[in-house]
Amino acid sequence: MALMLGALMIHGIRPGPMLLEGNPQVFWGVVASMYAGNVMLLILNLPLIGLWVRLLSVPYPILFPLILLFCLIGVYSLNNNIWEIIIMVVFGILGYLMRKFKYEPAPFMFALVLSPIMENALRQSLLMSEGSFGIFFSRPISLGFMIAGFILFAMPAMPWSKRRSFGREL
Repeated sequence: MALMLGALMIHGIRPGPMLLEGNPQVFWGVVASMYAGNVMLLILNLPLIGLWVRLLSVPYPILFPLILLFCLIGVYSLNNNIWEIIIMVVFGILGYLMRKFKYEPAPFMFALVLSPIMENALRQSLLMSEGSFGIFFSRPISLGFMIAGFILFAMPAMPWSKRRSFGREL
């Protein structure tokens, strides 16, 4: 969903309740493409069920290096640039650390999509306060949101914040 929102925003289409009224061709095009995609998946996957089941039986120590190899080949083959492989490795390490500290990827992607809007709002706020970040801490509502944001961001890394259910760890 975050990628869909990002794609719409890149093309200058504002997602929201007025999308159907403002851009009906985009809305119905998305609906039609989903129907067509489901039909194609049905046609392709029904005969290939046996192949997918056998693919699941491949051991992880064999499957993981193959997936990594295909990712490296794909990244390098696009522009023949070694820096893109380095970027892929860095984001892979970032993804590993996010999984290790139990950060959810969906809110992260949502934040990446909304970051241009938030950046404009930050710029407007700093212009109104003449460059002072104190504007975010001077009002009770914004202070509450800042404190809640810091707590929620830090909670997965804190050992005391692990969930417990009826005295047992999940």
